[in-house]
Amino acid sequence: MIRQTIRKLNLLLFAISVLLLCALSARAQSCEGLAKLANIMVTSATTVDGSHFVVPHGLEAAAQGLPDAFERQAGAARLPNFCRVRLTLAPAIKVEVWLPTEGWNGDFEGVGNGGKAGSISYPAMATALKGHFAAASTDTGHEGSEDDTKWAYHNPELVTDFSYLAIHEMTTASMKVIKAFYGKGPRYSYFDGCSTGGRQGLMEAQRYPDDYNGIVSGAPVIDYTHLQVAHFWLALRAQKDPETYFPPDKLPAINRASVAACDAIDGLKDGLIDDPRKCNFDLAVLRCKGADSPSCLTTKQVQTLQDIYRGVYAEDGEEIYPGFMPGHETAWDFIEPADPSKPLSDDAGVGAVGFFKYFVFENPRWDFHTWSNEKDMPIVDKKLAAEINGTNPNLRPFEAHGGKLILYHGWTDPGVSPLETIQYYTQVTAAAGGDGRHPKHQTDLAPHPDAATQTTDFMRLFMIPGMDHCEGGPGPNMFDAFTLLTKWVEQGQAPERIVASHYTNGKVDRTRPLCPYPRASRYTGQGSTDDAANFVCRMPGK
Repeated sequence: MIRQTIRKLNLLLFAISVLLLCALSARAQSCEGLAKLANIMVTSATTVDGSHFVVPHGLEAAAQGLPDAFERQAGAARLPNFCRVRLTLAPAIKVEVWLPTEGWNGDFEGVGNGGKAGSISYPAMATALKGHFAAASTDTGHEGSEDDTKWAYHNPELVTDFSYLAIHEMTTASMKVIKAFYGKGPRYSYFDGCSTGGRQGLMEAQRYPDDYNGIVSGAPVIDYTHLQVAHFWLALRAQKDPETYFPPDKLPAINRASVAACDAIDGLKDGLIDDPRKCNFDLAVLRCKGADSPSCLTTKQVQTLQDIYRGVYAEDGEEIYPGFMPGHETAWDFIEPADPSKPLSDDAGVGAVGFFKYFVFENPRWDFHTWSNEKDMPIVDKKLAAEINGTNPNLRPFEAHGGKLILYHGWTDPGVSPLETIQYYTQVTAAAGGDGRHPKHQTDLAPHPDAATQTTDFMRLFMIPGMDHCEGGPGPNMFDAFTLLTKWVEQGQAPERIVASHYTNGKVDRTRPLCPYPRASRYTGQGSTDDAANFVCRMPGK
């Protein structure tokens, strides 16, 4: 009798669960039905067979937010079947939302752009979809190559969309699409991006702290206006004095000299400079003793190298942008556009020349030779800094929302100075004990004694020795910060270390732990120095 009662009860519970599932299915839209969503301009909604879908590349995907090295499902070739929804948000923001038609994990992932955006980040969307996330990306309101800037000419709305608004609009619209399709919104929302995508993630945390539960921000272009000056400065310098320029064939000699002088500073000679800030080698060793050659630098070239390490400064000594670090100078491809034998095009300095022409002075005939740090930098900042720079250190609303933020930056990044990210992390820590204003403009800001602990409760920074811009370099530079972020958000497991790998010819030949800043990895003295298991995270000087 008892057994029959239990069986009847189980059948009743099963029937109720089926009814609930049917009710949920009845509330959800079909993919094609999403084309008729109210208050959103849906240009198309189609069901896609993931096994035959070719992820777009080329110009369409030039501004991918995540390099392929960061794929969390590296072995999976095919995509799950998905509903592909294309949107156009006013005035011209193109968005794609990809929705798994089966196996949705219940979460949403927005992905970032690179450079000056201008295209949907399809490879990053594919990575998210392989993890069974609903995913979205946007071109931020314009179409073009990574360094294209002409679209900004007399288009302040498009500049605003690129600066910060398009990602928020994409996120808001995606929530509506997800709810219409699945009958409910996502459990958790995540954002993942590097470079411009890193800045976009910080902008979301600063301006729209409720949009995302977790954000991964890699090599973020935080002080956007000042970085443009840093990219432009070398080109202008060489145009005015060609003797200050050194060609790319001298970079290997510079690289050999810096590594030889500073590799062993951390106590381990492994071809990596663990903390390049400690590398203050005598540049005189590179000065030519005889005829000029690829193995040495002239006196003026030595001064250029010294200034690259030092950073860009105004005449009054105020720092405009921090310097780039030694350790992998052969990756300094941003030096090449400075060749004084070539005219400066709009895309010189990663689009910096065009930035001044079309974003700032709105003059296609602007003469870059007239640039002055003292005269023009204040003009740039007055017009755009508040809109395009992600420098606000007040992340307390994001923290209060329960948000978690993982920052990462490669020490040998040749495009965005790693010191910029460290400066921002320090400012956020200081602001955790003050009133949230920028410490640079608040001399009486006294951090709370527990400010550093407060910061690590919701934000952690990982500095990566030997990693270039978002990927690549001689150090272990392939890792999965995103999965650790989800565990932090959903299970409260803060990342104490991230294991990174270095590959040669497709095989792992070195692993190292990445440690929450300011801690760094230190060799235990036992076992292989190519195995992360033989390293621990320690504070500096310990």
